[in-house]
Amino acid sequence: MTRHLPTDRAVALRARLARARLYLCTDARERQGDLPRFLDAVLGNGVDIVQLRQKGLEARREMEHLEVFRAACERHGALLAVNDRADVAHAVGADVLHLGQDDLPVPAAREIVGGDVLIGRSTHSGEQASAAAEEPGVDYFCTGPVWPTPTKPGRPAPGPGLLESTAARRPVRPWFAIGGIDLGNLGEVLAAGADRVVVVRAITDAADPGAAAAAFARRLAAP
Repeated sequence: MTRHLPTDRAVALRARLARARLYLCTDARERQGDLPRFLDAVLGNGVDIVQLRQKGLEARREMEHLEVFRAACERHGALLAVNDRADVAHAVGADVLHLGQDDLPVPAAREIVGGDVLIGRSTHSGEQASAAAEEPGVDYFCTGPVWPTPTKPGRPAPGPGLLESTAARRPVRPWFAIGGIDLGNLGEVLAAGADRVVVVRAITDAADPGAAAAAFARRLAAP
């Protein structure tokens, strides 16, 4: 495997990841027809990383949507994440590639996207979280789902205990809690030792997505 030496961009992206607390996954808002306005609202109110997650998109259509995401991220200084597709991440110049347990192996993905791009891992158990905390080429990981979520139908939700066990290991890499997290249960997430979260419906389905993002950002920034 080619060895990739750190560049100024790589150092800057990892510094921004270290500061990130609020990670949003959203579709392209085709039903609402408000993608640019939605992205400005949430990124302007505390979302640090935004990922386009919409299954079934052809690569060309996904790249068209990601052009809108990229422009919004540049306006607001946020990180742009691509889900699963290393080729698409490379083509659009994404900041982040997020991989599931059954996606492309990290070394192969790293060969496609290069050494600068951040790579994240999904984990669903203590064993997977421990592995992702040490896996070469990984920059951060997400663990969950903490609570049942329609975005992962049928997947067991281990509850805050998984967060507690992950926090107890004191991972050096940034890690995010994910799965059914909203403003009503965020206190449990924080009490379990997670200080970074991935949110979907609590922001995307909110009557005022910008206000919802701001409320999460305030809670996550609190000492």
